[in-house]
Amino acid sequence: MSDKDDSSKLAIMVGVVVLAAALAIYLMLPLAAGFIDTHFSPGLGMKNAAVIAFFVTVVVLVVFAVAAGDGLLGELQYMLSGFLGFFLVLWLMIAWIF
Repeated sequence: MSDKDDSSKLAIMVGVVVLAAALAIYLMLPLAAGFIDTHFSPGLGMKNAAVIAFFVTVVVLVVFAVAAGDGLLGELQYMLSGFLGFFLVLWLMIAWIF
């Protein structure tokens, strides 16, 4: 009986968390729309796109390096060439799209 009780309590807690997250997203939509109108309507340009692309590339490659198991220094020569290629593609695509 205690397993069923624990399962039902867990299901109720997960449901409450999902409802709270849905409510938070619903309440943040006007704020997010205002942010998007303010910051993305004039366009980013090459300079701002380069900054965004740099940080996105660093985060993605650090996650890839840690997930690979060798750490950050295991395959550094491949990481640097991958960084350059990924950065260039992201930079130009962000500047083009936004």
